Amino acid sequence: MGRITLDKVRKAFGDVEVIPPLDLTIEDGEFVVFVGPSGCGKSTLLRLIAGLEDVSSGEIRIDGEDATMVPPAKRGLAMVFQSYALYPHMSVRKNIAFPLRMAKMDAAEQDRRVKAAAEVLNLTDYLDRRPGQLSGGQRQRVAIGRAIVREPAAFLFDEPLSNLDAALRVGMRLEISELHKRLKTTMIYVTHDQVEAMTMADKIVVLRAGNIEQVGSPLELYRNPRNLFVAGFIGSPKMNLITGPVAAQHDATTIGIRPEHIRVSPDGGDWQGTVGVSEHLGSDTFFHVTCDGIAEPLTVRVGGEVDLRYGDTVHLTPDPDHLHRFDAQGLRIA
Repeated sequence: MGRITLDKVRKAFGDVEVIPPLDLTIEDGEFVVFVGPSGCGKSTLLRLIAGLEDVSSGEIRIDGEDATMVPPAKRGLAMVFQSYALYPHMSVRKNIAFPLRMAKMDAAEQDRRVKAAAEVLNLTDYLDRRPGQLSGGQRQRVAIGRAIVREPAAFLFDEPLSNLDAALRVGMRLEISELHKRLKTTMIYVTHDQVEAMTMADKIVVLRAGNIEQVGSPLELYRNPRNLFVAGFIGSPKMNLITGPVAAQHDATTIGIRPEHIRVSPDGGDWQGTVGVSEHLGSDTFFHVTCDGIAEPLTVRVGGEVDLRYGDTVHLTPDPDHLHRFDAQGLRIA
């Protein structure tokens, strides 16, 4: 079991409150991602759950039991950090088994757990190697294996892929997602990369300045952002946000439209603009279009190759069914 409940949890360093009182429930078996810009409090919140930081007030419950004052080692949680923190002089086998040896577990049980974890992580052929003989992705799998053997109630990942290059990050995203499907164990994953959040999470928690801005599935947040911050943060490329007279025509202070919800035509659209830089990605092309009466260039997504060039005049029409409206406080207008 791995149900985690935060009840009015607050964290302050002296007079500085970094996590205002918040409530959050993470259900058993969920893959939950904490996402937000640097300094938003996501890693601090993870460390509060792990017990690596003391709670200033409020209560943390794990499977219904109050764990607020329970030491980290006794919470039944396993943490995987950005740094692999492997012992270079030890083999992969000994690195994975290290927490079990510290717990003075029976040698036969240690061996069983290490072999099982290695099989799950495709590390069986590397058990007798040392970390220096492994790639970055393999080292991160060893760090995850060290967490798996503890058979925790939940895994806590603190930006575990930040040290990997782009190709390895994509591969490890898939591996961690597959691992969650196999183990069916609660996972909490911290990242500033909203693409990781969108592709991995069952539930996303968007944080800003220690506050929870919105909680929901990736598609819920993408389709129905609660406010301007979530609208601008979730999605890549981000949502186009438009103010001024164009927004006022829709009885809003700001309107939002995603790049894929704008139709491009040579004439007859709502907005006339000039094509700027284009990004050709093969399956998609992104055009940055400067439009009359709109302050910021709009990003427009078109499938495949499109014969538009820098400086061409185009007409754009937003899909009214996918137009988002926000008031002066930045809140969504229903």
